[in-house]
Amino acid sequence: MTDADLPPAGPPDVDLNRVWIGVAGQVWRRRPGRLERSAAALLRSPGLARALLTTPSLLVPWLLASIAVLGVGAAATFSTGEPIVTMLAPAVAAAGIGYAYGPGIDPAWELSASMPISDRMVLLVRALVVFAVYAVLGLAASAASGIAAALTFGWLIPMTVVSGLALAAATVARSANVGVAAGLSGWTIMVLAWRAADGRFTAAITYTAPRATVYLVLAALCGITVLCAPRVRKGTS
Repeated sequence: MTDADLPPAGPPDVDLNRVWIGVAGQVWRRRPGRLERSAAALLRSPGLARALLTTPSLLVPWLLASIAVLGVGAAATFSTGEPIVTMLAPAVAAAGIGYAYGPGIDPAWELSASMPISDRMVLLVRALVVFAVYAVLGLAASAASGIAAALTFGWLIPMTVVSGLALAAATVARSANVGVAAGLSGWTIMVLAWRAADGRFTAAITYTAPRATVYLVLAALCGITVLCAPRVRKGTS
C-alpha cells in the first residue's frame, strides 16, 4: 500500500491527536462521588481528594480484608482470652500505611507527583487518614473482643511506631512492598525483644513510661526520615 492509498489525514489546521486525547479523557473520566466532593471541599483541593480516596489501603476490598482479619482476631481473643487483636492491629495498620506510598502500585501516584501541592503534604494527609481509619477499626475490634482497657489503648503508641517505620521505609526505598515488609518485620522484632526482656507475650503492648518513651523516640526518628527523604521531581519529562 502506498501513501496515496491511505485515507486523508484531515485538515492541516486540525490536530487530530489532540482531539482524540480529549475524547479519550471524556470517555475515561471518573465522576467524583459525594464522598470525594466532600473531601475536596474540606481539603480545598480536588486533586488531593482524588489522591486520598484512591489510596490502595482505603479502597473497599482492602478495608473489608482488614475488617475480616481484625474480626478473626476479636473472635480468637474472646474465646481464648489472649490479646490477639492488640497484636494484630499494629501489623494491619503497618500494611495499610505502607501502601499509602506506592509508585508502581498506587493508581494516583502520577497524580500526586504532578500536583502543585508538595508530595510530602499528599503523603502526610494519606498517612494520617489511613492511621485514623485503622485506629478506629482496632478500637472497634478491641471493644468487640472485650479485652481490658489497658490493653485496648496500649497498642496505639506501638501502632504509631510501626506505622512510622513502614512509611519511612516505603519513602526511602520508593517501594510500598519494602515499607510493608519493614513494618511487619519491625513489629515482630519488637514483640520478641520485649518478650525476651520482660518474659511476657504482651510486654510490647503493655503501657509503661520507659517503653512509651522508646516508642515515641523511634516514631520521631521515622518522621524525620520521611521529611528528609529525597523528594519526587515535579512535572513530566
